[in-house]
Amino acid sequence: MNYTSIDELKNAWIFKHKSLPISDSDKTKIKPMISTRAKVLWDGAISKQVDHPDFFKKGDWPENAASWLDNGKWENIWDSEACLLPEIILAHLKWDNNTVVYYCSSRDNVIETTWAVFQRCWKNFLFMDDGAILIGKKRNETVQFLSTGYFKVGQKPS
Repeated sequence: MNYTSIDELKNAWIFKHKSLPISDSDKTKIKPMISTRAKVLWDGAISKQVDHPDFFKKGDWPENAASWLDNGKWENIWDSEACLLPEIILAHLKWDNNTVVYYCSSRDNVIETTWAVFQRCWKNFLFMDDGAILIGKKRNETVQFLSTGYFKVGQKPS
């Protein structure tokens, strides 16, 4: 088994917040990875050197300024009644709704879902905004969400 239930997450409340309800159907598609599976994905797609975005260093693609193409502010939209992700992100991530995505908060905290579910529930995910990186399966486009209320869009190496 590669996944655990949302209820077993230490911060499971982010998917149960009354002001940001998630349908039961979407909840079943939000799949936290077990630690060993998360580590494999993190090591292969994010960093073999560090276990958290706060510690990226030379040699980690997220630390390389050339990986990032643009940035913007997510916090104002998150605080508003708007439902859609910031336009810069939507323009950059032209993924099909069924694209598998990984929300990578740390080496042992990766959540798998689909692009459609992430778009509907992004405000819940962004309760974990301390440098989390969103990547798509077999995709190079990426977004990093920073606790400053900003995000960066870019390309990870192939």
